[in-house]
Amino acid sequence: MESPMQDFAVIAVAYGGYISLVKFIPFLVLFFLWWPLIGWVYEDTERVETNRPLWTGAVLGAGVLAVLFWLLVPIYLVGMFIYVITVITGALVYVKHRNARVMDFDRVLTADHIKSLFSRSADQGSEMKNTVFITANKNEVELPQPRTPEFYGYKHCFELVTDAIWRRADTVTFTPGPQAYAVTYTVDGAAFQQPEITKEQMDFLLPFLKQIADLDTKERRKPQKGKFKVLRDKDTFEWEVQTAGSTAGEQIRLVRSLAESVTKLTDLGLMPEQFERLSAMRDLKEGLFIVSGPKRSGVTTTFYALIRNHDSYTNNINTLERRTSGVLPNVTQTIFDQAKSGVTFAEELARVIRMGPDIVGVADCEETKAAQAACSGAIDQKIVYVTLEADSVITALRKWMKLVGDRKLLSHGLLGICNQRLLRVLCTECKQAYAPNKELMRKFNLNPEKTKALYRAGKVLYDKHGKPSTCDHCQGTGFVGRTGVFELVMLNDDLKKVIRKAKTMQEISTEFRRAKMLLLQEQALRKVINGTTSINEMIRVLSPPKKSTPVGKAEP
Repeated sequence: MESPMQDFAVIAVAYGGYISLVKFIPFLVLFFLWWPLIGWVYEDTERVETNRPLWTGAVLGAGVLAVLFWLLVPIYLVGMFIYVITVITGALVYVKHRNARVMDFDRVLTADHIKSLFSRSADQGSEMKNTVFITANKNEVELPQPRTPEFYGYKHCFELVTDAIWRRADTVTFTPGPQAYAVTYTVDGAAFQQPEITKEQMDFLLPFLKQIADLDTKERRKPQKGKFKVLRDKDTFEWEVQTAGSTAGEQIRLVRSLAESVTKLTDLGLMPEQFERLSAMRDLKEGLFIVSGPKRSGVTTTFYALIRNHDSYTNNINTLERRTSGVLPNVTQTIFDQAKSGVTFAEELARVIRMGPDIVGVADCEETKAAQAACSGAIDQKIVYVTLEADSVITALRKWMKLVGDRKLLSHGLLGICNQRLLRVLCTECKQAYAPNKELMRKFNLNPEKTKALYRAGKVLYDKHGKPSTCDHCQGTGFVGRTGVFELVMLNDDLKKVIRKAKTMQEISTEFRRAKMLLLQEQALRKVINGTTSINEMIRVLSPPKKSTPVGKAEP
């Protein structure tokens, strides 16, 4: 007779033969991977506003049916294959349905969605939490709830602004098109085309930008301006939102407000002899100097630097400007607003001069009476700096002669004229040396035997294995920052006499050249030869103006 313990041992052995851990563990893993899918569908149906019981039940039913097939099919691997195919099919049917109900950027399992999963950094969520938007009313914007219109606007704005900051863009322009908005970054004065933004995405981004800039979200025709700030990594970035209606749609521009710092003469990019001549003007007691250049060529920066060259503690300095681009310490900066003052620019300038300053700065002096008042002040114990829009020294002089209308008055106090451009500076980390084309060198009147190497933009770096990567210093543009290039003439008595008596501007130009005035191209070539910039950049900047087009696409 067998004991009860022996019967229990036989039963235990027999029971253990029915379960294989090798098969049971994969079953549990796949089963519990299916279970979260049901939870996601249950929550997602509410977000996409579809039939929750129907689709949750459908995915659940497909899973239950798949489990039954796996258990009933005699061959284990065949059953597992049927299970996987059935569950995936049920999930894909729902995904197809929900994707048809949402916008492109909110669809899942698309090529763009899968790509974004791998390209997005793991800590983007924490970056969003560490990035704070401050409205025009100085209120902090809280991170909205996920998958809400506010969240999409916040997210698109975060991605746009952080990318623009990383690429050092000072302007972001959105241009409406038939299907999408073209996006252009302006970096160091050059335009770079970026990936387009769909109109669906702009429907979220634009209202968010308007809200934080305190603009009317419903106004789409009249121009609007507003500002907001971004606090990120202990840094503060201020942006101005500019909107305006057009026949193609609403145009938007983000302009980054740079720190209000006034450049010194030493930072302008002057050649040594130019710096010596300009800095010497701080010791003069009277005279007029003209700062000229096209729009966005750095004229205001030079204008401020020349004023700052004088000691603002021992001199009484006043400026008259239509708008300020920076704060000059201990300088009285007067903003001309005819609507408020009720006087002309010339009358306002006369008032400033009557206050008895030692140095006067006159920005955008485009009126005859104002030009005459400036010339009169320059022969009455005052140093006067004037800015004009012109493309060369000779053009600036011609314009000034026409404004003043009196060559004797003009020439008596005129100290000199400069004209300028801004050239991008080659990235020191990735610029590449190359042997220049000899014919090209001769074309620019350079000795090919003396110039063995020039430099050009590299844009990429190579590691020790020869693998290329985008340069982090210039973000793939090949340039970092800009420097000025100047055409400068300082007038002596002989040149002043030429201005008074010359019958043509060509006579004056010839005499300026005899006085060793180097033209913009000649000065720019000096910067090309010393490796500051590239010959292509010189050609780009000094070529006659034409319709603005992006110089290249953004590097990845």
